[in-house]
Amino acid sequence: MPGFEFFGPEERKQVNDVLETGILMRYGFDGPRKGIWKAKELEEAICETFGCKHAQLVSSGTAALTTAMSALGIGYGDEIILPSFTFVASFEAVLSVGAVPVFVDVDDTLTLSPAAVKNAITAKTKCVMPVHMCGSMADMDALQAICKEHNLILLEDACQSIGGTYKGRKLGTIGDAGTFSFDFVKTITCAEGGVVMTNREDVYIKSDGYSDHGHDHKGADRGADLHPFVGYNFRISELHAAVGLAQIKKLDNFLAIQKNNHTALKNALSTIPEVSFRRIPDESGDSCSFLSWFLPTEESTKAVVAELKTQNILAGNFYWYVNNWHYISKWDHLKNSITLNALHPELKAAVMHHATKHFSASDAVMSRCISTAIGLTWTDEQLKTKCEQMVAVVKKVLSEQKANA
Repeated sequence: MPGFEFFGPEERKQVNDVLETGILMRYGFDGPRKGIWKAKELEEAICETFGCKHAQLVSSGTAALTTAMSALGIGYGDEIILPSFTFVASFEAVLSVGAVPVFVDVDDTLTLSPAAVKNAITAKTKCVMPVHMCGSMADMDALQAICKEHNLILLEDACQSIGGTYKGRKLGTIGDAGTFSFDFVKTITCAEGGVVMTNREDVYIKSDGYSDHGHDHKGADRGADLHPFVGYNFRISELHAAVGLAQIKKLDNFLAIQKNNHTALKNALSTIPEVSFRRIPDESGDSCSFLSWFLPTEESTKAVVAELKTQNILAGNFYWYVNNWHYISKWDHLKNSITLNALHPELKAAVMHHATKHFSASDAVMSRCISTAIGLTWTDEQLKTKCEQMVAVVKKVLSEQKANA
């Protein structure tokens, strides 16, 4: 993780196909493009690879979430339940459609706690949005049951879990809709890009139009397209789609390498009795892009992070608890509802209310968690060294703490 580590001649070939035609836009210019339709080809490959009926490429994972929410009819006054541990894009998309982000605790899966979801449901709840963080999945059986019981939309933010599965189904294809991000540090990259995946034709048709100014795309002449509703420009370019087309053909290889390196690192850390690991609802479905592990206390975790930094081996190890982008404790701009465009006073008040709640259950999990990104280009020697260094750091810290107790 990620796919940019294996950028090579395959990507250059796909991009050069586009450059030779000079047609960089995904729509129109049928003659000059000489049959080169990289976005269409990538959408077909996504459907085939991940087992969904429909795929609509867009400009980013954030745009994919916004598009999916709009296509699902989520908007003003609706509440969307999402986890306190996610990327900021998740709540940005919620705000972009005028809905209210309702944050709830995560459990030791690092994803939505089903119990917390149940407790957060109100008459305004419209959607539950699990975020499959760090390559692994939420408890989809429990969340599907909750959504069915309360007639709620299930929207998967699978941007960080490309290639992961849950009981044989690809993450992002289980709910009413799902999204991937193809930015530069995702498992497969377009440099920038995203996709809405769905098995619902109505959601696909709306996503297709919404992401291109509301065009209905029914005619041969783009200029004569009708606009049945207002849309926005979330189009992907042919150049970005071309990169993704090369990358998706390498996905199985990426996943195999990740699993091998993930297994080696987990085996090494497993030799330390005090270390435990993230609970994964379906172990076989882990994409293995990260190894997420726990230490006994917040104090020991912070000490290990500090020692990794001291020894200059912190790179690739993430302590999300103090991370500005991924955990709610650091989202001051959201807690204070600082936006460039004025929010409706009711929405602003709701945002601040839900962002400033106490998340003690999440804190208890995240304060003890370190996630190690799994590299694709590690040599056997580099992997061996990484394992040895990390084990040595953890043992050193725990030994010192025991001696000082």
